[in-house]
Formats: sequence, structure tokens, C-alpha cells
Amino acid sequence: MTRLLRVSCLICGVAVAPAHAQILLDVAKISCGQFTGYKITNPQNIANWLSGFYNGKRGNTMLDTQELAANTGKLRDYCLVHPDVPVMQAVETVLAAAK
Repeated sequence: MTRLLRVSCLICGVAVAPAHAQILLDVAKISCGQFTGYKITNPQNIANWLSGFYNGKRGNTMLDTQELAANTGKLRDYCLVHPDVPVMQAVETVLAAAK
């Protein structure tokens, strides 16, 4: 009887194990509306990824947290006015205007 009980507990424990789904996002397909509307994830997560992506393309390994916050604010403001623009295009527009 105890063996049956142990096996039953083991099966129940495996059956209720949480499933971890892997979600892959194509950032090139994220629109500004999705970015500002929290439709994909927290916009800060996307902004952090974008910062790393563009700094990596330039070979820049330095992180200026104040500049990141300022650029994230500029991106958010731009995206609120242009919800259909892809967020990667918006970054290029916003950063080009800042130069």
C-alpha cells in the first residue's frame, strides 16, 4: 500500500510541475503601439534590448544609465504619436534626431 501511495504522489507531483514556455520575439516586428501599450512585455525590457543591440553594432560596451533613460523617454514619446511605426525604425529616427 505504501508503495502505491509513493507512486501516486510521484505521478501527482510530475503532473502539476509548472510548464515554462519559451517565447521568442522578432523585435523588428514590434510596433510602437505594442511597445507603448505593454502588448509584448514591459517597454523597459524592449528598450534595454534595443540599447544593447545598437551599442553592440557600434562596438560600444559602456552603459550610460542616464542616457538610456533619456532615450527610452524619447522613444516612448515618439511611439505615442506614431503607433504604427516599427519600434526599431523609431529608434533610428529618434537617435538620428538627437545627433
